Amino acid sequence: MAQIRVVVLWHQHQPFYKDLVTGQYRLPWTRLHALKDYYGMVKLLDEFPNVHQTFNLVPSLVTQIQDYVSGEAHDPFLQVAAKPANDLSLDERRFALQYLFQAHPTNVIGRYPRYRELWERFHGTGDSPERAEKIFQPQDFTDLQVLSQIGWFDEYFLEETNVAELVRKGRNYSLEDQAAVVAAEREFLARVVPAHAEAAKKGSIEISTSPYYHPILPLVCDTQMGAVSSPGLPLPQSRYQHPDDAREQLLRALNFQEQVFGMRPQGVWPSEGSVSEEVLTIAHGLGVKWMATDEGVLGRSLGLSFDRDGNGHLNSDLAHRLYTIHRYEKADTRMNMIFRDHTLSDLIGFVYSGMPPEEAAKNLVQKIKESAQPILAHGQDAMVPIILDGENAWEYYPHSGREFLRRFYDALSKDPAIEAVTVTEAIARHQNCSYLKSLTPGSWINANFIVWIGAPEDNKAWDYLYRARKFYAENEAGASEEQRKLAFEEVLIAEGSDWNWWYGPEHHSANDRDFDELYRKHLSNIYQALGGTPPDYLAQPIAGAVVRPSFTQQSAYIHPKITGEMVRYFEWMGAARYTADRRSGSMHGKQFLLDAVYAGIDEHFVYGRLDFAGKVSNDQFEIVVNQESWESHAERPLRELRLEAVVEAARIQWWRITARDNEKVLASSKDQGEAAVALGRNFEFRVPLAWLSATMPGDNQNLPSPNTNAVVRLRLRFSLWQNRLPLDALPVEGWIELELLAEGDLIRQ
Repeated sequence: MAQIRVVVLWHQHQPFYKDLVTGQYRLPWTRLHALKDYYGMVKLLDEFPNVHQTFNLVPSLVTQIQDYVSGEAHDPFLQVAAKPANDLSLDERRFALQYLFQAHPTNVIGRYPRYRELWERFHGTGDSPERAEKIFQPQDFTDLQVLSQIGWFDEYFLEETNVAELVRKGRNYSLEDQAAVVAAEREFLARVVPAHAEAAKKGSIEISTSPYYHPILPLVCDTQMGAVSSPGLPLPQSRYQHPDDAREQLLRALNFQEQVFGMRPQGVWPSEGSVSEEVLTIAHGLGVKWMATDEGVLGRSLGLSFDRDGNGHLNSDLAHRLYTIHRYEKADTRMNMIFRDHTLSDLIGFVYSGMPPEEAAKNLVQKIKESAQPILAHGQDAMVPIILDGENAWEYYPHSGREFLRRFYDALSKDPAIEAVTVTEAIARHQNCSYLKSLTPGSWINANFIVWIGAPEDNKAWDYLYRARKFYAENEAGASEEQRKLAFEEVLIAEGSDWNWWYGPEHHSANDRDFDELYRKHLSNIYQALGGTPPDYLAQPIAGAVVRPSFTQQSAYIHPKITGEMVRYFEWMGAARYTADRRSGSMHGKQFLLDAVYAGIDEHFVYGRLDFAGKVSNDQFEIVVNQESWESHAERPLRELRLEAVVEAARIQWWRITARDNEKVLASSKDQGEAAVALGRNFEFRVPLAWLSATMPGDNQNLPSPNTNAVVRLRLRFSLWQNRLPLDALPVEGWIELELLAEGDLIRQ
């Protein structure tokens, strides 16, 4: 019987946040993701002994975790979280307010009522640490310090008795509670690496690696590769060409993992799936048995495109080409290669977080089977590779995605047609490999390197690296061994991919400035370590101004006509507005279909408008608007409504508004009542406030005050769906919130 072999590879990675000269960690994300994701991801497999997976651990991540476990990590974020609130300086209080709310507002902050309450108070100041600091009391800070740490605890850690008791306590934490949380962090961090080693020893997982500091190896070998994969791409002024550094990054990674885990990795997920023929030759020379990248690289190497039909399926020929082990052979280089299914991987990364876990897991297994069916029909085994980040996606799932993963793994383990294996197991069992004689250089993102080179900021970063690397080469001979070693380490760190991830137009985060400053600090350290003076230009930011998502609160009542036919600017003046940010942060591959959403109230209705990023698609899709009404300090909404509209050929086929508590249809395209829904250039609607139990029609005298315990706010979220899968949403995180106030109070707030 032909078999489906599912290869799941989780890539575990964080940038190198440590400044080697000061010893300080510029950002806390290694610690926080190690607390929230890494341990549970591998520990979960204990429940499914027949599900084998590959965990790709970047050495620079592991060494940072070890630094925390040893107690040597100097992390100002942890220090602020650990310090008694009464002892915090003014700068430390503002620092805490700026950084301790940097978490998913629904799945991390919203999980803990007191944390959400504090976040809403901070949000009410315009996210201003300076203004918020004046109204936050010492107990507020203590609760924030404790909950901002618990919020990042793994589901397994939350089950620990002492942590569970703190969660139940909920608020009014003591200094002893605060100290207990900080002590627990170090204990929990100490479990991460041993958990992986234990799983690898018993064969549950295979540990693969990436180059030590996560560089884009083809570009470190030669920045000209940027133009090979993208002809005409603007390149840096100076050609960076250091294949020996690329070899060193990979050799260090293999040696380090062998030392830590007691076994030498057989395979490599090169940073961002970035490969070239030169990189394969280097890896072969170091004994690497397999490498993985994206289907786009395979497509360009074969001169074809892995286009899918309307159901997301490849035709038989393309399926045979993708779902197999490939053997690259050229001159003396030999390398087994697998190419990730981009569509299946992105479903986990971007889509399934918006679905119920059981439905999402069922859908994924079904799609795996459908994808493999053309190969099985020929009596051959299919190898289906799913490769993605093992940390970033889970912030968008409730409870870190554990329920989804449990259901997915359970389905894999119980299905006789599917075998979940490591990459090395798949290679050993697979027959009829395909052969490659050439490989087009590229990464998992569009089979090129445009994210890391070509934009003015990217190219400036490469030119600065070139000059620092040249300074090192010209001065290393006259330096002491200690100086040379430190300077070269900084060179390798600066070669990492993470700095240029944030330069250029593709991505941004709330920490853009931190990444920019840290990159320039690593370059400056090269000069200082060798007794030189860093160039003046390293004191200036590389990153220019970037477009941020914008949110404007409602400032006046609105009374728009619901037609959808044209954007009537003045009718929507005063509405709350959320404008999309097209740059996708740490996760790449997100589709952007929505441009902006508007919401507002008057005495009788709540109104909403959705603007599309382009023309309204002729394909069938569904618009969903979730609406909630909340009382002050309540732990659940008072009323929830769901507006859904099915669109085809750019026209609404039908719509309805349903009360979620009893699934009663309040209005529809057949009987709209006082509601209204329209689609033209944009999508618009109105819903009576009374349906949200917010106020009675015409009764504006009874609008509640924010100082009472009555309803004070509404929340709205817009999303686009197709084939029962969510494609895009605004806001991406959280909700648009409306204060339910009289118009005069709205204007004065």
